[in-house]
Amino acid sequence: MDGSCMWVFGYGSLIWNPGFPHDETVLATLPGYARKFCMRSIHHRGTPECPGLVLALDPDGASQCSGLAFSVPGAAQTDTLERLRERELISSAYLERILPIGLADGRQVKAVVYVVDTGHAQYCGDLPLEEQAGIIARATGGRGPNTEYLFNTAAHLAGLGIEDSELAWLANRVRILTK
Repeated sequence: MDGSCMWVFGYGSLIWNPGFPHDETVLATLPGYARKFCMRSIHHRGTPECPGLVLALDPDGASQCSGLAFSVPGAAQTDTLERLRERELISSAYLERILPIGLADGRQVKAVVYVVDTGHAQYCGDLPLEEQAGIIARATGGRGPNTEYLFNTAAHLAGLGIEDSELAWLANRVRILTK
């Protein structure tokens, strides 16, 4: 953050539903994290009785996650942080961090990033893909079906030219399971 703008890194639903004003959207990469369905959702895409799964940034020193960086103008920063915290920190399973990201145009900036708390009860880092597909196929929460979250994210990543083979496999598998 440079005082005049604040950057926010999106890797999941923020890509297709940021929910805050921004001046610029740029492809970006966050080193040291992998995008994974590694957090049980008991609010937005599932319930306590039937948890869904949502994407989170799982620490992995050998990985990097591609997504979008949003530049938030100074006048909107306070409101944007309030909205993001209400949305992302609903169950304290995410941790808010300021981390360096690389923008596709070569700039290096610091961004607000929400990463998973691997010590949180909702963390489920090593679920097999088939088990993830089964959970996503049946869960629904306050923001709608878990399938909608998966399909929207996979479609938008593909539209941006961001390859994510696990997400593509999950989207195909969940389509088969929900026919």
